[in-house]
Amino acid sequence: MTTWIKDNCVSFFQLFCIKVVKTGRVPQHIAFIMDGNRRYAKKNSFECTVGHYKGFDKLSECLKWCLDLGIPEVTVYAFSIENFKRSKKEVDALTELAREKFQRLLDEIDQINEWGVRLNVAGRLCLFPHDLQVLISKVMLATKHNNKLQLNIAYAYTGRDEISRAASHIVDGLKRKEISPDDVNEHLMSQALDLGEPDLLVRTSGEVRLSDFMLWQISNTVLYFTDVLWPEFSIWNLLAAIIHFQRHSPPIIEEKENSPVIEKFLRKLEDTKWQQLEKIVAC
Repeated sequence: MTTWIKDNCVSFFQLFCIKVVKTGRVPQHIAFIMDGNRRYAKKNSFECTVGHYKGFDKLSECLKWCLDLGIPEVTVYAFSIENFKRSKKEVDALTELAREKFQRLLDEIDQINEWGVRLNVAGRLCLFPHDLQVLISKVMLATKHNNKLQLNIAYAYTGRDEISRAASHIVDGLKRKEISPDDVNEHLMSQALDLGEPDLLVRTSGEVRLSDFMLWQISNTVLYFTDVLWPEFSIWNLLAAIIHFQRHSPPIIEEKENSPVIEKFLRKLEDTKWQQLEKIVAC
């Protein structure tokens, strides 16, 4: 079975090239639209599900590359709400893949904690079977204190749904008088979302659409599109994307400080999330 983070997956020369690239500005948050698993399977005369397994193998390699590069946050688009419209066979296979991989992560939790990886799953978990919700909740709770690399997995996710849920949180805060109408602005909205703003977004397989991914967050993001299919994505493709980022990256914007009222509201949102996960595990 494939581990979540592959060790020793770069050569000495590749490690040297990583160190060279690190002399320039490296994105602090990189997002991937991992596209091309099904086309990879078709290209190689595999079953569709084999393509998805190969895609996970590539993710485990990519996470190690990101650790080597010192990238502290990675977001991947794993499963859209729209993907539920695919054939039952494929949806069932993807759900089973998720069960297997999240269970594997729990089995490797000591190694994951040693790497310092924190897992955050963004999306509507309620759309998945309860046993998968429990596995995901256990993983998030078990890694919540890690701080070397945060892996965000967008699962049962769309950007529009994320925005609507953030707006609902803010409306609830207004109704409970935890915040005032004067507190509501784009900065608050950004912080109420599941996912933060990436510095670099990479989409594979030649597609140049966003496919309803992180629509709010990418106003200042460098976009990089490559023709390579996700299971064939290599360290060279990643380094090319980062060099593209270094050539086109905008100036660093200083983060605004929140008022005590906003900080208290955001802490409550975070606490509520963990309480919901604990409730799922307890059921």
